[in-house]
Amino acid sequence: MEEKTLVQVKDLKKYFKTSKGMLHAVDGVSFSIPKGRTLGVVGESGCGKSTLGKVLLHLHESTAGQIFFDGADITHFNERRLRDYRKRMQMIFQDPQASLDPRKNVSSLIGEPLKNYKLTQSRAEYEERVDEIMRTVGLASIYKESYSHELDGGRRQRIGIGRALAVDPEFIVCDEPVSALDVSIQAQILNLLMDLQDSRGLTYIFITHDLSVVKHISHNIIVMYLGQCVEYADAQTLFKRPLHPYTNGLLDAVPIPSLRQRRLSTQVMRGELTSPIEPKPGCRFASRCPHATGECRGQDIPLKEVEPGHWVACRLACP
Repeated sequence: MEEKTLVQVKDLKKYFKTSKGMLHAVDGVSFSIPKGRTLGVVGESGCGKSTLGKVLLHLHESTAGQIFFDGADITHFNERRLRDYRKRMQMIFQDPQASLDPRKNVSSLIGEPLKNYKLTQSRAEYEERVDEIMRTVGLASIYKESYSHELDGGRRQRIGIGRALAVDPEFIVCDEPVSALDVSIQAQILNLLMDLQDSRGLTYIFITHDLSVVKHISHNIIVMYLGQCVEYADAQTLFKRPLHPYTNGLLDAVPIPSLRQRRLSTQVMRGELTSPIEPKPGCRFASRCPHATGECRGQDIPLKEVEPGHWVACRLACP
């Protein structure tokens, strides 16, 4: 049975005007996400992955390209037309403390979307719904009157997840939701997100720079470098047979937790990043790539399917 596509992006671009020219934060990214699946987005800081997530939810307006949600082209929807779609698309932010109003207690923070969308008919129904959400995300009722600054990072992130769940969304952008947490708490939050996906059929974009995390939660993964997608495959294929030199560099940088594995990889990415402001045609990784040749410069290298479901933008992998 063919999977239904919930989110589709075609040649999406987001440029920011700077004093030195246009900064290409997202530059021609395309993908689709089947309903109930997770697309991991991985790359170094500054590659455009968080901007991509915000453009999808219209927190930033796109420069060019198309965004489809459940078959509808929502690229140029105004605020009034977006309002109903915003209930179906939510976001979990990287820093829960910065995204939570310190003047409101846990009950008010989780219940705010219920009030905004008038999803409850009485005070009793409102309180019952808040209690249900708190149980769902693993927040004990004793924290109902607490404020976010009184709680640890893991509980604050559970509040953020609860706020996203309050309107019963179908699609959630998870913008590095565990990067600021301790490792043991990261595992709890990841397991919670996976359990919610199984029970509610949620669709995720999971943005992270941590490859071990993205492997754990993602079905498919795109690797971004300076605004572009340089490799796309299912999680198992990407980790078993990475083809782009940048992907290999990221994997080589992952520490191996083994006393026997004493030798670290010598394949270190060297060189400076190319400026994302008015980038020249050609592979943007060429200045750091040990395999780069003259053919890698001068004209852009398109993303090509080298084997079923495995796409890469590299002359080495696509001669």
